[in-house]
Order: sequence, then C-alpha cells, then structure tokens
Amino acid sequence: MAASDTTPFPLVEMQAVANAQNEWLALIVRVGGAAHGTALQQVFGAPDLLTAIAPLDCIVPLASPALLTPALLALMPPNRVIFAIDAGVLADPALLKQTLALHDEGYRVLLDGQAGEGLKLPPALRAVALDCGAGLPVVRGGQYQVLSLFGPHLAYGVNSAARFADCAVAGFEWLAGNWPLHPSPSAKPHDGTSRKRLLALLGLLARDAESRELEQLLKQDPALSYHLLKLVNSAAFALSTQITSFGQAINLLGRRQLQRWLQLLLYARQQPDGMANPLLPLAALRAAQLECLCKLQGGEREDQDLAFMTGVFSLLDVLFGMPMEDIVGALGLAPAAAEALLLREGRLGQQLRLVEQGLAAPAHLAELGIDHTQWWQSQLHAYHWAIQVGRNL
Repeated sequence: MAASDTTPFPLVEMQAVANAQNEWLALIVRVGGAAHGTALQQVFGAPDLLTAIAPLDCIVPLASPALLTPALLALMPPNRVIFAIDAGVLADPALLKQTLALHDEGYRVLLDGQAGEGLKLPPALRAVALDCGAGLPVVRGGQYQVLSLFGPHLAYGVNSAARFADCAVAGFEWLAGNWPLHPSPSAKPHDGTSRKRLLALLGLLARDAESRELEQLLKQDPALSYHLLKLVNSAAFALSTQITSFGQAINLLGRRQLQRWLQLLLYARQQPDGMANPLLPLAALRAAQLECLCKLQGGEREDQDLAFMTGVFSLLDVLFGMPMEDIVGALGLAPAAAEALLLREGRLGQQLRLVEQGLAAPAHLAELGIDHTQWWQSQLHAYHWAIQVGRNL
C-alpha cells in the first residue's frame, strides 16, 4: 500500500521540450486533479521545481487563465514560466482580456490549438502550441507554416523522426514528443566493429571489471575516449590541473561514478550530422528516476546501482538498432535487470514501465507502493540530473 499523505500531493507529469538540434530548452509541467488551481499552488509553492530545472523554462498548459489568482501568480515568475492557454479563450471576451493581461505583466503566452473560424489573433498572442500527434493541420494552398516572426512556437505529440522534421520545416522552434524512440528507418546504427566494442565495454561495466581492462578497451574507441576526457575536464569537475590520461580519469571519478558516466557516454558519441543525441538525456532521466525510486523505497546501494544501470540500458536497442534480446544476451546482466529489460517484469521492470509511460497508468503507482510525493521527488531529481548531463556532455 502506498503511504497516505495528510495533504495529498497532486500527480504531476513532466515532459522535455527541445529545439531542432535536440537540445532541451524547457519542460512542460502538467498537473492533474479537479482542483487545478490548488494543485498548481502546491507544485509552485514548494521551492524545488524552478531550482531543480534551471536554467530551463517551465511551460504550464491551462484550459483557462481564470484560475491564476494573484497569490498563484506570485509563485510563478514571468522570466521562468510560460502559459500554454487553450485557444478557446479567443471566443470569450472576459477570458481573452485576462490572457492579454498576462502578456502585459510580462508572461509569455502560447495559444494552445487552432483559433476557431472567424476568430482573429490579437497582435500580442501570435505564439502557438499545437498537438501534432495526428499530423500538421491541412491548409489550402500547400504546407502548413507558423509565423516565424512571432514565437517561439511549440509542437507537441511529435512522436516520429518524420513528424519532427515536418514540424521543424513548418517553423516550430520548440518540440515535445517521443521522436527519439522512433528514429528514421534510414538512420545508420553503429557499425559492426564499433557495436561489438561497445557491447564488450558494457559487459565489463556490468561485471565490475578491473580499471586496466576498461582502459585497454577505451583506447580502442577514440570517440568514447574523447568524451570521457572532455567530461572530466569540464566545468562540472572544476579541476585546477588538466586530466590527460584514462588512469587519471578513472582515479578522479572513482569506480562507481566511472561506471555511471561511461554508461551514459555511450549515448554521447558524435552523431553523423553533428547534432546532440536525443537519447542521451532520456537515458540519464530513466536511470536517475529508477535509482531515486529505489532509494526512496529503502533499496541498498547495490540495488540503486542496478536500477540506474537498467535505466541507461533500456534504450540500447534504439541506440544500436538491434533487438534487446541480443543485447542482454551479450552482457550477462543480473537476473533482475535482464527480466526488467526483456519483459518489464519484476519490481524493477514494473518501475521501468512506469517511468517509460509516465502517468498513462497512474494506478500502477499505488500497486508499487509509490505515493504522489515520492513520484514528484523522483521526477525532480531525474530531470535535474538529466539537464546537468545534457549540459556537460
């Protein structure tokens, strides 16, 4: 049974927003519950959210601006919070006036959805948010375009590489969806030699091999070696002297941190088009949230490490373009991790499924003994970690 809160924290779902170069710029924060205003008050009343996701902005979808009381707005600074308000407010003079007042107070406002027939967009409200899950709107005279002069414009429900490309061409600068999980069929996976070497490295990491074994394999992979040395010499470690060897890097990071960073560095290899790999922050996100949930529920350090590794490895099939069965078979993972990755079964597998699906199945939270506050804490921790990983790699 999940622990019962005296004042239940609302269910919150967060989703990253990226630009066309796959760099995270903002987070969409959707708050559930009938008392939407009260729920937002709880979420933004705690000091953790905007601090944890800094420097990213926060996009809050709203059906109406009417619930934004002065007390609530006082918790939502205009330089960090953006409202995506249902375009239906254009048909209601009172709600439109409130929406325009938000703009006048310095808030950025996106009109969510298409304006109704015959409704005119005020000059101050030209930025749009659009659900592109079913495709871009059909318009006469050719391809749909958004006004590039006003924005940024947000496309959400972008769940394939083809949709991502269409939305970028249409002028959407901000994109949210699951396109990293569904790359273009023409995308080239790692070549056979590189993939074999990476799988060997993962196997060494999974069995906690000696540092010298890791060094030998790292020397055979120039791209991975470059990223490791770049990482330890980055601002994240603030060193006074430059690290120039793998041995130094291993000694600096320590065995546990080395394993974690190497697992993530697999996703940081240079992309053929020079763009950031969209799988990198997602792998970091899954890993950190699974680790945090394990810790919150009393898991030992070894269990937390296994949860972290499972989260990172859960995207290897997409990264390598090969079946997960083949990957797990080559790695010799612990039974709990193998069961989680292949079947989404066992406690770890059920938590992985929950992290993947978000609140598509909120009843699973109670089944796993996770209360709303724990879910919120795990999300904040995971997004904070994923943002830092994306900035340092």
